Amino acid sequence: MIPTYIILAIAALIIVWLVAAYNRFVTLSQRVKEAWADIDVQLKRRYDLIPNLVETVKGYAAHESGTLEKVTEMRTAAMQATAPADKAKAENMLSGALKSLFAVSENYPNLKANENFLALQTELSDTENRLQAARRFYNGVVMDLNTKLQSFPSNVVGNTFGFKPSDFFQLGDADAAAKEPVKVQF
Repeated sequence: MIPTYIILAIAALIIVWLVAAYNRFVTLSQRVKEAWADIDVQLKRRYDLIPNLVETVKGYAAHESGTLEKVTEMRTAAMQATAPADKAKAENMLSGALKSLFAVSENYPNLKANENFLALQTELSDTENRLQAARRFYNGVVMDLNTKLQSFPSNVVGNTFGFKPSDFFQLGDADAAAKEPVKVQF
């Protein structure tokens, strides 16, 4: 009779552990989705600011149309990317185009003094900071999920129920130039 109780207790513990492990995977998967949604919110904010910035610069730097077109192209490409790796690549290219746009503004003192331009530049800088925080949060949650999926014995539960690892939001090797510091010359 006692061995039966021991076996039932062990079975109950295993079932409780399986349920807890499954629920942990569900929680982590939902956090990854939430973190990705946070990145999308900040990117939407960024995308909404860019046309206003381009229009403000257009009035002062009409002959810089190549730079303005590149910013617009990169914005469109970034908005169309969906997978984290594609989104990261497109966002890095957009960041480079925005750096070029701000470098152009250095040649136009009236533009640098324009209140709209300064407000948009501050707003964009704030958005970039929020975006960086959202990316860090996303990568942290992805790391937690991926670690759980690779760690024994939780990997047995994760694989059994079809949980998949997520991609990090990171700079790729092809984007080595984006990792380089911006050179400012006077």
